[in-house]
Amino acid sequence: MRILGLRSRIFILLGILVAVNLTGALVTLWYVQRTQSLFARTMEQGAEALDAAQEMQRALLSQRGYVSYYFIDGDESWLELLAKSKEDFETWWRASFDMARTEDERNMLFAIEREYVRYSVLKERVINLFMEGQRERGVRLHADARKRFFEVNSLCSKFKQQQKQNITTLIAEYRDQFRLLSWLAWSAIPAAAILGLLLAIIIIRRVLAPIHRLTDVLSNSADKTAKEASVADEVEYLGDRIQLLLKDVGQAQDKLAKSREDLLQAEKLATIGRLAAGVAHSVRNPLTSVKMRLFTLERSLPLTTETREDLEVIGEEIDFIDTILKNFLEFSRPPKLKPQPVSPSAVVDQALQLLRHKVDSMRIDVTVNREAPLQLVLGDPDQLKEVLVNLIINAMEAMGEGGSITIDEEEGVIEPYGRVDIIRVTDTGPGLPPNVQAKLFEPFTSTKEDGTGLGLAISKRIVEEHGGWLHATSEPGRGATFVIGLPRMEQSA
Repeated sequence: MRILGLRSRIFILLGILVAVNLTGALVTLWYVQRTQSLFARTMEQGAEALDAAQEMQRALLSQRGYVSYYFIDGDESWLELLAKSKEDFETWWRASFDMARTEDERNMLFAIEREYVRYSVLKERVINLFMEGQRERGVRLHADARKRFFEVNSLCSKFKQQQKQNITTLIAEYRDQFRLLSWLAWSAIPAAAILGLLLAIIIIRRVLAPIHRLTDVLSNSADKTAKEASVADEVEYLGDRIQLLLKDVGQAQDKLAKSREDLLQAEKLATIGRLAAGVAHSVRNPLTSVKMRLFTLERSLPLTTETREDLEVIGEEIDFIDTILKNFLEFSRPPKLKPQPVSPSAVVDQALQLLRHKVDSMRIDVTVNREAPLQLVLGDPDQLKEVLVNLIINAMEAMGEGGSITIDEEEGVIEPYGRVDIIRVTDTGPGLPPNVQAKLFEPFTSTKEDGTGLGLAISKRIVEEHGGWLHATSEPGRGATFVIGLPRMEQSA
């Protein structure tokens, strides 16, 4: 059997709570409207029945005295008034009978009708006796008719009282229904309160309490202010902490991906290093022997001009192969630094002095912007010189004959390195294509057809071994700038 989760239980309780309140409100509204409509309709009918009963009795009472008045003055208009009252009585009797709701009421009306008919018959006989001149018999019969009149009037009073009692009973029933409605409404209040209490207990135990505990755990590792915070503050604080955690997770994932790439790169470089070491040991020694034999042949044999030129080309190619092997060996073995206090400005001067003849032969204009020699760094002068030589040669080869190279020396503060010496090497060559710039410092990346693609990788590793950085910026057609940053000696010490 599947157990309902917290969210489902909360929604179910909320649904029941809303349903109870909504149902109670709808039932109350329906019951009130129904009761009011029934009460109004019944009261209207009861009032009409009571009014008809009163009019019927009034029509009966209006018949008193007309015969006596006729006996006194003999005016037949009194008999006309008597006939009119009889018609009114019969009219209101029929109206009362039509509005009668119970069998008892109809029986009472039948009794009124019977007695009224007897009363009317006696009344007619009394009138006839007076018209025939039998006055004494008429007086005696008139006394009997008067008794009948009082009996009819008594029945009419009872019927009228019954109508009043009906109205009183209706009011009592309405009060009973109102009390029932009030009871239902009051019963819905504790039901809603109980459901609300259950919902509050679930929210407190299953939602707020874990949030409070989690907030305490997070505040122990961050700050203590959340312990005195309210529930709203705890939820807000927890939301902020979760956002920070998600951000940290994202950063950790990025770092993990970067570490994975670095690991793959390291494995690749290690494989290359082992291959380079094997190639160097297997090839460089025989190559040295070939170079020595070539030197001996140049000294011992009579050579024509063409032969001498061929031997010089062979020697240059052997030197190029030796350079490639040297680069492989340097890349395969971490540089063994011999750190000492040195000014990067001095290293720049040494590199330019070393390349002076090549710079002049290629008609390259080199400008050094230096306000004062850079402060000392703790570094290996030879390794740093190799980096600068490599950058300058790359710039010269990218430009060909002509062009200019600008070397800017600066000082600054860059976190997290602190105070640093910065060297910018800028050329006026064609620049770097975007696809090459993205992987410029990776091994075997080169824009030259005869390049090994290891020079910049070696240079970057040397600079990083000194605790600095090396990066490049370029726009196609507007040259390239390589930036070297080296922390000052007090920082690296």
